[in-house]
Amino acid sequence: MDSDEKSPIFVAMKLPIGIQDFAEIRTGGYVYVDKTQHIHRFLDSGKYFFLSRPRRFGKSLLLSTMHELYCGSQELFKGLWIEDKWDWEANKRPVVWLKFASFQYKDYPLRDAIFAGLAKETERLGISPAKDMAHPLQDLLQKINDHYGQKAVLLIDEYDKPIIDYLDDIPQAEANRDTLKWFYSILKDSDALLEKIFITGVSAFSKVSIFSDMNHLSNLTLHRNAYTLLGITHTELLDYFTDQLQVIADEIGVSLAEIIAQTARWYNGYSWGSHERVYNPFSLLSFLNGRQFQNFWFETGTPTFLVREMKRRKIYDASNRQQTSGDLTNFDFTRLNPITVLFQTGYLTVKKYEPEDLLYTLDYPNQEVRFSLEQLLMSIYLDDPLNESVPRVVKLRDALRRQDLDEVFNLLNATLAEIPYDLWHNEDEHFFHALIHLTFSLLGTYIRSEVHSARGRCDAIVETADYLYAFEFKLDKSAAEALQHIRDKGYLAPYADSVKTKIAVGANFSAKTKRIEEWLVG
Repeated sequence: MDSDEKSPIFVAMKLPIGIQDFAEIRTGGYVYVDKTQHIHRFLDSGKYFFLSRPRRFGKSLLLSTMHELYCGSQELFKGLWIEDKWDWEANKRPVVWLKFASFQYKDYPLRDAIFAGLAKETERLGISPAKDMAHPLQDLLQKINDHYGQKAVLLIDEYDKPIIDYLDDIPQAEANRDTLKWFYSILKDSDALLEKIFITGVSAFSKVSIFSDMNHLSNLTLHRNAYTLLGITHTELLDYFTDQLQVIADEIGVSLAEIIAQTARWYNGYSWGSHERVYNPFSLLSFLNGRQFQNFWFETGTPTFLVREMKRRKIYDASNRQQTSGDLTNFDFTRLNPITVLFQTGYLTVKKYEPEDLLYTLDYPNQEVRFSLEQLLMSIYLDDPLNESVPRVVKLRDALRRQDLDEVFNLLNATLAEIPYDLWHNEDEHFFHALIHLTFSLLGTYIRSEVHSARGRCDAIVETADYLYAFEFKLDKSAAEALQHIRDKGYLAPYADSVKTKIAVGANFSAKTKRIEEWLVG
């Protein structure tokens, strides 16, 4: 009997992985995590809305749900929170739904692609296209008003895609930005023709650069009404998927509590200001379907361009970064701030907000993102397209478990030796610290390893089943100095009650030989 026969619930529960159409989910028998109370809350609070969230986080499904609400598709909402809270007749409106991902701007100039996309939307709405259009969107909104005698609801999905797709071609990105600014310029003067506007994207460009004159556009990106609008909360995980998790736990022989904890470490952790965190929905559903922990979300869009920019800016540790709200919600692609881009694209998230100082502290959301991004960053540093960092880190783990420090330093030196000579030029200290940081941070995926521990600035604290190591590295000094630094700072003191063997390791890296030349244990 195979695992599916043992676990019939996996057959019965259909998971909407990658499905962005609300009607398909509801009529196809897929699980839908009910977000309609959140939707009702913000729709009741204003008229013009903007929301940025990372890819694969449910933005398109959100707009699809709103489309069905305003189209009056009451039967699709049977049993959901909003079913008896929505005035189905009074709220029925014609909906213009623009999906920039479907516009053919990579094959044609963006303005031509916009005209073609709006022509299809005009046809869908049963409206005769104008022969001469000064502005296609304004013309469409006016014709809707004339034809239906009602204001339109305007939904725009991935408004920024024609820019994001060209971040490695700034002239083309600037040209597309100017075209988008022209396209959106009529929205303020079209107020009398619009019931609602909801715009989504990955990035949050400043209003001046894209949405000039739209002073009433409510940005929900960091707003409390949208904290858990997208993503799956821990409560929702337990409400909808406990049976799924129980079957996985039974299959691999762990408790339900342990599989829930592992799932949270891998896929939970996203926040835009709240203490409550959400799971990446794509990764979570993919895990529940495949029943193995993998880097599902990261593999759907590897950020090679962004990681190369991080290396150029000498950013190898993106954790615990403090930013203002302006930093997080204003995207300037002509002067890229990698931390802003990492946040908006989902590689960093809010870990803490300090209202008194108006500061957000950012960190990796979970193990999936941290491990994947650091693995890619290490491969870029080593110029290693084969990406052999993971097998090396596993060997490092095994050596630490055996207390084989000769092998530990052989492996570290092998890593340093792989850096092309020209990359070392004037980069000795930076490259050394970057690779030590990334190596020990990746090690934390397999065993407990804290880089720059909260207990102090020790380079790394590593725990195995039997040993507890404190590593300190010096550059062009001595291993004895490094070892004394551990003693003076008392890095192992917090672990005095542990029965594990405690090992202080001091090492010295030579800028001349590009190797760790000596190490001492104390």
